[in-house]
Amino acid sequence: MSDYEQFIAGINKKTGINLALYKEAQMKRRLTSLYEKKGYRNFVEFMQALEKDRDLMNEFLDRMTINVSEFYRNGKRWEVLQNKIFPQLLQANKRLKIWSAACSTGEEPYTISMVLSHHLPLSQVQVLATDLDKNVIQKAKLGLYPERSLAEVPTDVKSKYFIQEGSFYKVKDEIKRTVNYKEHNLLNDQYDSNYDLIVCRNVMIYFTEEAKDQIYHSFSKALRPGGILFVGSTEQIFNPAQYGFEIEDTFFYRKK
Repeated sequence: MSDYEQFIAGINKKTGINLALYKEAQMKRRLTSLYEKKGYRNFVEFMQALEKDRDLMNEFLDRMTINVSEFYRNGKRWEVLQNKIFPQLLQANKRLKIWSAACSTGEEPYTISMVLSHHLPLSQVQVLATDLDKNVIQKAKLGLYPERSLAEVPTDVKSKYFIQEGSFYKVKDEIKRTVNYKEHNLLNDQYDSNYDLIVCRNVMIYFTEEAKDQIYHSFSKALRPGGILFVGSTEQIFNPAQYGFEIEDTFFYRKK
């Protein structure tokens, strides 16, 4: 067994996270640069240090999860959600069950609530947001973002739902209250069911084909018939029918 394979086994045992399901070259590169920066020579030394040092383990988990996010990322897709998808879903059900999976630092679930607020009062909006990284969930709950994260936010939404604090912007409490955060591992943990909408964007590109296949099957089971999966702009599903999906719009898939 190679050093890297031993490292993967050790991390899986300690955290329940299976690094073997991530693309090896990308993950290895990311982790090698981290251990070299910290002064370790190989995966064996790095694993020994992680066993003893909680702060290092938290930093490792931060590096391993991919936290690049912004509000209204790929704005045209959010317009489709607002003008086409939500009106269709609301015809069937006025209380939508929504999940933002692998939500990172919160930009995505907060965007979902802002978009849905065009159709419903915020008191009727509830979004479950999950990630496997405790640290990013804490950042998401804080709701404080640098200006660059808001580059694509429409001006009226920015003035309505954000408060400027120096060079940062804080999400208003009325939006924060609509999002409920929980830890969740897409590859290991149980999925709830009967979702109207699952949003999972710009995460699947880091997984192996086997892991993607598992997750798409799980998403399909978690959606109600007629429910929608919204994926990132590099994550087109090439054979949606094998998961019980049909194409509703670009990067939107409806469960049959």
